Amino acid sequence: MKLTLLALAEPHRLQIVELLRECPLTVGEIVNRLGLNQPQVSKHLRVLGDAGLVEMYPIANRRVYKLRPQPLQELDTWLGSFRRMWGNPFDHLEAYMQELQGKTNTTVYND
Repeated sequence: MKLTLLALAEPHRLQIVELLRECPLTVGEIVNRLGLNQPQVSKHLRVLGDAGLVEMYPIANRRVYKLRPQPLQELDTWLGSFRRMWGNPFDHLEAYMQELQGKTNTTVYND
């Protein structure tokens, strides 16, 4: 998952992933849509491929790239572990306040 996050941290690579979310594309189509030069796009696609985010398949003399779902599913699973916190942050606050009140109520004062 670390490779996935590192690959997605670069803005152009994230743009490429967003483009590929719609449909598979050739290098030339990505170049045209992003306005980058072909060597840049190829370099970004290599990094995305090394991270397992994209795969390439040849059609005639073209290289077509498409997203691989597995790394994104792993990222979604990891993010899911944080969703409990996002649900209702006041649930945790309420439990903490009750815990504090319980500690205060059990304090014994000696005269």
